[in-house]
Amino acid sequence: MKKNQYLKELSITNTQKRNGSNNKKSDVEKIQSWLCLQEMAHPGIGTMTAIDGDFGNATETAVNHFQKFIGATQNGILDQQVFSELCKKVKVAFENVLPNSTIRKTIIDVAQNHVKQNPSELVIRNQSNSGPWVRTYMNGNEGINWFWCMGFVQTILDQAFSLHQKNIFDIMPLTFSCDTVGMKAIEKNALIRNKEIQKNPELVKPGDVVLIRKSQYDWIHTAIVIEVGTDTFTTIEGNTDINGSSNGTGVFKRVRNFRKNTLDVFSLSQWIG
Repeated sequence: MKKNQYLKELSITNTQKRNGSNNKKSDVEKIQSWLCLQEMAHPGIGTMTAIDGDFGNATETAVNHFQKFIGATQNGILDQQVFSELCKKVKVAFENVLPNSTIRKTIIDVAQNHVKQNPSELVIRNQSNSGPWVRTYMNGNEGINWFWCMGFVQTILDQAFSLHQKNIFDIMPLTFSCDTVGMKAIEKNALIRNKEIQKNPELVKPGDVVLIRKSQYDWIHTAIVIEVGTDTFTTIEGNTDINGSSNGTGVFKRVRNFRKNTLDVFSLSQWIG
């Protein structure tokens, strides 16, 4: 698997604690990020705190609340054992899926497993599109300009293909750009345009890649197809929100109408049937 940035999100350099001599700002920020993500996933546990790299009283209290939540000793100290519990969702997302009978089925399994872990971005140093989940999908990159929808889609495909000892990047380039993937689909005669889809939705199969088109050669968002209906695709997509934004806040399963919206599809049928 080429996109393995998640491994860097699973550990801290040293045990971190209030005013600790071994405290490292980047580790404390990582801890604070996961504390906030835990509160977002489990509202009311009391772990939301500032992400500023300073392990003070507030962070210590948030750690205590997390330790209470998982049934651990409440000492406010964050060692690797507690951190592994704190960041467990990203480990589950990347390591808890086995290959299914086909690559398409595995793509769906992987995407479903990710969305269940509630991947969400954070605002860090006044920069949206930040945090551990964004970094895992964007090969370590984060910040306001790093829209992460294609990073998410390619992470899902990379993980699924790798489980079958295949390389998705033999089919499409490693990129964060929807336009780059759209143009490669045209080059490989794999792009199904919206008009064709409206005439025959059965051309699209679960596991294919939706590209939301702004103009003929300009695509602004992407998603994994999970189900194909008469008028709609059910998708799993990153960097979206309740309004279907192409610069939202998390990973969600949603329904998009291909008769009311201009949705093209990168079909994988040439390679995986």
